[in-house]
Amino acid sequence: MPNANAQTNRLIEIKLPKGIDRGLTRVWKARSDDKLSGVLIDRVLMARGIKPDEQGNAFLNPSLKEMHDPSGIPDLDKAATRILQAVNADEPIVIFGDYDVDGVTASAILIHLIRTIKPDAKISSYIPHRLDEGYGINSDAIRTLVDEGAKVIVSVDCGITAIEPAIVAKELGVDLIITDHHNPPQSMDDLPDAFAVVHPRRPDSKYPFGELCGAGVAYKLAWRMATMDAGGEKVSPAMRTVLVDLLGFAALGSIADIVPLVDENRVIVKHGLSRIPTLPNEGLQALIKASGLDSEKIDTEAIGFRLAPRLNAIGRLGHACDALELMTDAKGERAVELADELSRINDERKKQELAIVTQAVEMAIAAGMTQSDKRAIVLAHEDWHPGIVGIVCSRLVDRFARPTILMQRTPDACKGSGRSIEGFNLHAGLDACKDLLGTYGGHDMAAGMKCDPEGFDAFADAFIAYANENLDESDLVHHAKYDCVADFSELSVTSIRQLDRIAPFGAGNRQVRLRINGLKLNGSPTPMGKTGNHLSFRVGSRSNSGPMLRIVAWNWARYVDQIPAGAPVEVIVEPKVSTWNGNTRVEPVLVDLRVM
Repeated sequence: MPNANAQTNRLIEIKLPKGIDRGLTRVWKARSDDKLSGVLIDRVLMARGIKPDEQGNAFLNPSLKEMHDPSGIPDLDKAATRILQAVNADEPIVIFGDYDVDGVTASAILIHLIRTIKPDAKISSYIPHRLDEGYGINSDAIRTLVDEGAKVIVSVDCGITAIEPAIVAKELGVDLIITDHHNPPQSMDDLPDAFAVVHPRRPDSKYPFGELCGAGVAYKLAWRMATMDAGGEKVSPAMRTVLVDLLGFAALGSIADIVPLVDENRVIVKHGLSRIPTLPNEGLQALIKASGLDSEKIDTEAIGFRLAPRLNAIGRLGHACDALELMTDAKGERAVELADELSRINDERKKQELAIVTQAVEMAIAAGMTQSDKRAIVLAHEDWHPGIVGIVCSRLVDRFARPTILMQRTPDACKGSGRSIEGFNLHAGLDACKDLLGTYGGHDMAAGMKCDPEGFDAFADAFIAYANENLDESDLVHHAKYDCVADFSELSVTSIRQLDRIAPFGAGNRQVRLRINGLKLNGSPTPMGKTGNHLSFRVGSRSNSGPMLRIVAWNWARYVDQIPAGAPVEVIVEPKVSTWNGNTRVEPVLVDLRVM
């Protein structure tokens, strides 16, 4: 059985009936053998393959000393040396970024670092327009930047497949430095012929950790530039402060790009989150305020659901240069103006997303793409915004548990995005259909692509055929995974505060989930929220008449008829502590529920 977590291969499937029928087949899976012996946090750590000793202490207290030497990334020293030469020689440098959070924060990291080294450095940025130019480096942009005087172009979060743009750069005499983290080619011969190609997973790389995001790679480059400029491993106190502050941007990119929060990603995010509240960046602080967040409580959830969507929305419906300005130059009223604009655009994105989700679900069902004989969804429509379809793909994956590709159809092209499920390599699926595609690129779990509109049906059939060959019907199942069983009495404020030390939570280090047996509903679930889409209910132990526990169930209102009043139940929950009007109490969030 495949790993559920990068740190453990001890996932155990529990042979139980599925949970509430939420339109999904749901299998409950545990990371442990469900024994109740030992302290709760120790059981969770052991379920994740972490011994609660020195190893556990190191995991719970990640140190900056655990960061790997940046020089281990191929071509990184070469890139750092050339950029510093350009800085010192007053040569114009352009940071060529991507239009998502990862690309924007990666760009901001290098811009801030270079300005710290030399405040009047000739540094500028370029982010392609998502709709007009598409993803990645393009040759026309290279030509334009060279015409404007660029001597060094540094890509961040893109470029590993930029074969033609690298040739154009070389012909025009500009040094193109590529820094990226997307899937590289398998052969060194297939790398772009650039001045430097900085990638932790290059075919020749021996770097010990290959799962950095674009901002993570940019941070390692910035770190090395700082030590090179200092002439040794120790930098000035002022530069050290800047490097620690820049971890905040690297954390934003890492969380938004859903890279596994293990190894040095865990270090980056753990320390970066602690810096965000005090970052001397007026744009970011304005965005935190516009998002309705308390800057003292910024965690991965706040970034994933509040900050990142706002930064991404401008790249989807506008131009991401505004997001980069917010992260670099915006101050005072301009910072507030941009932060408010990003929030407004995000609200518009939500409206369009809901409309596309509704239509795509209807089309997928009508086309039979939600049945077992078609193990992928591939659809196109004229009205779908190509900057939003990627989010909608995720919604359909959540609902139907199968790879999903959605594209906007125009007279000239079909272009869009895809999202995958655990165990299915989306990029490999596109590779198998490459003769039917114009361009494509991305990760195992997410990718973008473009094809001729006349060839869309052929591509859809080929991709679905590939999915049918590489996925079994049993793969099209959502799993409600949990770490271990907990007793009702173990859920205290103190124990949950201990579990919070396992944070930061995200890919590769998921939020703690506990299975609690032997419960009984106190009455019926109660609708909650402005629209009544959510439920809350109280449970107690079936074995005694002790205290009650309130559980919150987000987006569960549609299933209220399946939960009888007073029913005996088992639940999987994410343990949470809620504070309201000065009162602190345990208030878990429901993952799944089984009526006994």
